Amino acid sequence: MNLLPKVSMIRQLFRTKPIEQIRANTEEAGHGGLKRTLTAWDLALLGVGAIIGAGILSALGTGLAGGFDSTFGVTRPAAGPALIISFLMTALACGFTALCYAEFASMIPASGSAYTYTYATLGELMAWIIGWDLLLEYAVSNVAVAISWGSYMDNLLRGIGLHIPRWLSMDPRTMLFPTEAFAATHQGALHFSDKLQYLAQAKAGALDGAAVFTNWNALKTAPIVGGIPFGMNLLAMLITIAITALCIWGVKESVRANNIMVTVKVALLLLVIAIGAFYVKPENFHPFAPNGWKGIQAGAAIIFFAFIGFDAVSTTAEECKDPARDMPRGIIGSLIICTVIYVGVCAVVAGILPYSAYHGVADPIAHAFTAIGMNRMSAMVSVGAVVALGSALLVYQMAQPRIFMVMSRDGLLPPWFGKVSPRFRTPLNATLLTGVIVLLPAGFMNIDEIIELTNIGTLFAFILVCAGILVLRVKRPHAERRFRAPAVWITAPMGILFCLWLALGLPRHTWERFWIWLALGLLAYFLYSARHSRLRRPSET
Repeated sequence: MNLLPKVSMIRQLFRTKPIEQIRANTEEAGHGGLKRTLTAWDLALLGVGAIIGAGILSALGTGLAGGFDSTFGVTRPAAGPALIISFLMTALACGFTALCYAEFASMIPASGSAYTYTYATLGELMAWIIGWDLLLEYAVSNVAVAISWGSYMDNLLRGIGLHIPRWLSMDPRTMLFPTEAFAATHQGALHFSDKLQYLAQAKAGALDGAAVFTNWNALKTAPIVGGIPFGMNLLAMLITIAITALCIWGVKESVRANNIMVTVKVALLLLVIAIGAFYVKPENFHPFAPNGWKGIQAGAAIIFFAFIGFDAVSTTAEECKDPARDMPRGIIGSLIICTVIYVGVCAVVAGILPYSAYHGVADPIAHAFTAIGMNRMSAMVSVGAVVALGSALLVYQMAQPRIFMVMSRDGLLPPWFGKVSPRFRTPLNATLLTGVIVLLPAGFMNIDEIIELTNIGTLFAFILVCAGILVLRVKRPHAERRFRAPAVWITAPMGILFCLWLALGLPRHTWERFWIWLALGLLAYFLYSARHSRLRRPSET
């Protein structure tokens, strides 16, 4: 039996793309053409814009108080005030990874982020897996951001007297969430078919709808189609359309809009820290860690979503004036700024009220100020939340199309994905597709499962980037590096270990969905990408 064809195929799967070739491809006709306008300050603000978003505004409450997931019937342990440690541990994990990203960005100034870095170190198959995986970080996470933006905007509009029908501000699955008390006494309450039966009984007056469903006010007015309530997050869909249009218009215009929004939200969070500090009660920090390290790990796994985004800076490498110099500054600078703000906000919010007061609260910062009678400050937080989420949505919506574009350049996706608009000099088709990918789930899906799936996908990408930098130190020790990760043989392994620790804090069902997602990606690779890879056709590279 001849094993040579099999050996050859395995070698092709793990064939790496030379750094020099990646640099050359960024300038080749038909694929390049992106406008180089971004500075180090622009990159840092892009990072802050991406990082400060739905995580700190929404996941903070779940991290502090834990919560019951009515979809899967599991309870996440509360971290309590020890969520401060969760933030520091997560920042440390991201810090190790950020140093690896910064070194890669200084060596490979291309827009592919972790995908490109993996292609240069671990080979084509792993690069494809990361490219597929980054869909979870950028496009899928943007679904969560859009949903959260819709919720905050709906609350803001209601505060000024503008009321959208409840069924136009909520997806069907969220509307069908049972109350914790009902779910605890009715085992079937967790099954979709049984929820529909309970709904029919509630509509007929046989059950108290408010006692069965958390969002009965939305359900009782929602249209029923085929026995299923119809609902959608209309505001989430509208903001997705607006942001997609801005991303098509131009990168500089997008960056200007982001800079304005970042300034507003950073100023607001600093105001939260400055004013909230006067209302902190020391007794609210006891018990500090009600569930010990288990709670701290669960909190870290949830609030990791609050740190996602610093790596998105690397997707704009081909639009940066001096990527080798400015990329490391933007990546590391944005992470440092956000960590300081996060720890301050967490300490204040945890100190204003007992951690249990945030159970089931979707807007913990605003809730804290409302509870102490500062309604005007609470309203300001809601306005800031809309701005903060808008900037995060913008940066992610910029990042994903550039991943598509680079994968198309390598032949792993069809050429359609790589088209750059001659008028706007932005990746037109990929941006439109990303808008559609975000638009529909944002209107009809639930935010909790989106956040967890995003977290595990991002952690996987981070692990491979940390591993890749070690491979490149061995294979190309003398390659030009304008930034070198300090103590890399400690930094990178620690990044890997911390990311694994965070991933192990995620529920089992999240892991199951992740493996299904990867299986679908591998199927797509072998059906299309493996046959069209430009790396296997030297005449085209």
